[in-house]
Amino acid sequence: MTPPLSDAPNSKLELDFEKSPVVLSVLGDSLGQGVFTVDRQARFVGWSKAAERITGYSLRDVKGQTCHMFEGVECKGFSGLSQLLDSSSPETTGMENLECRAYSKKSRELHLMGSVKLLRNGSGEVYGAIGCFTDITAILQAKAVQPRTLSAEGLGGLVGTSPAMEEIFRRIRLAADSDVTTLITGESGTGKELAARAIHSLSDRRDSPFIAINCSAIPETLLESELFGHVKGSFTGATRDRSGVFETANGGTLLLDEIGDISPLLQLKLLRVLQEREIRRVGEERAIPVDVRVVTATNCNLMERIADGLVREDFYYRIRVFDVRMPALRERTSDIPLLAQHFVGEIAQAWGKKARGIARDALETLVRYPWPGNVRELRNALEHAMVVQLGDHVGLLDLPEEVRRGSKIFPDARENRFFTPNQEAERTRILEALESNVWNRTRTAQSLGVSRVTLWKKIRRYQLEK
Repeated sequence: MTPPLSDAPNSKLELDFEKSPVVLSVLGDSLGQGVFTVDRQARFVGWSKAAERITGYSLRDVKGQTCHMFEGVECKGFSGLSQLLDSSSPETTGMENLECRAYSKKSRELHLMGSVKLLRNGSGEVYGAIGCFTDITAILQAKAVQPRTLSAEGLGGLVGTSPAMEEIFRRIRLAADSDVTTLITGESGTGKELAARAIHSLSDRRDSPFIAINCSAIPETLLESELFGHVKGSFTGATRDRSGVFETANGGTLLLDEIGDISPLLQLKLLRVLQEREIRRVGEERAIPVDVRVVTATNCNLMERIADGLVREDFYYRIRVFDVRMPALRERTSDIPLLAQHFVGEIAQAWGKKARGIARDALETLVRYPWPGNVRELRNALEHAMVVQLGDHVGLLDLPEEVRRGSKIFPDARENRFFTPNQEAERTRILEALESNVWNRTRTAQSLGVSRVTLWKKIRRYQLEK
């Protein structure tokens, strides 16, 4: 905590304003705190290097300005420099504690704590004030964030106590402690966006925007404009200048979901942005610097897409500096009871329902089902159950029919080796197509008339990995 300046009643602290910048730099750096002086009109005269590091403002920026130059300044327990200087009298010690909220030069919210003391000359007349402050932003944020994002059963909305999820939590914390590009992989419905949000909320960028964009949901012709923005007249329909998500997310985190679906040409443009940390709007040559932490996510096997010529190898290694692989729900069945209870409680509270838990036979059925749609499918199944249930607990007959039926077809979710006649026929057809196309998934998907993502899911479901 910042030590208070001397508040002895008869102390006379004199400081030569002409020499104060040098004195303050030595004093401030030795204390590790921001130190400043103001004149009789509360205008900054001295400003230490530590004060510059904390706020981003140099002596040149603040000299001659009052504290009102800091946008959004709000002080507690401190009457304000002008009032303090105006209300001073020979009997006043002129000592005030300082606690205020302001914004740095880069618009980062700051919480500062310290103290201010009046400066008097040999005749006891006030000619200014000196103050020192410490940045306590990180301490306050840690206190605020930790209870919200961490619990004994999960992290940032992700729930689980299995070894697989403990490893996920560990890697999320590692990712949050750095600023490198991170790739999150996993099947659809495993919680990739939740993982990205957890990384953001635990990182130093937590107070800046988090923006998620699904690259596969936007036509390729519009995706570049969505990412980088455009200027008026750059294409038909561009009636005004528009910022892209990179500019909107400046200072924060940008999640690019379904990153494996973008074209190699756009991959090249993204690669340049990641390397140069600047973007160019469509129709404009001017480079715009951006400070964005990029997280990408996909449910595709990117190495296979590299082999098929759909993903650039240099782009892959640039977005995969660090990776987090989200496990399928069937790989962590021990978490299903905890997840189910969590969702029932959450849905009951949101809908005003009375259900307090899940009956044993219903829970056993949930554990046996293979959950091809993962956690998202589990939540949807429980929402269905909460619509039809009438008692205090979700019962077996409240579950969707496909879940009840599926748990019998797949008696052991970990093995998942038993298929219905229709599924067996589909499995045989896919296997024959794979073999006739020498296991090239792009050509196989085209011959079957399905997308590569659909084919990949069915290969996983039917255990057709070569």
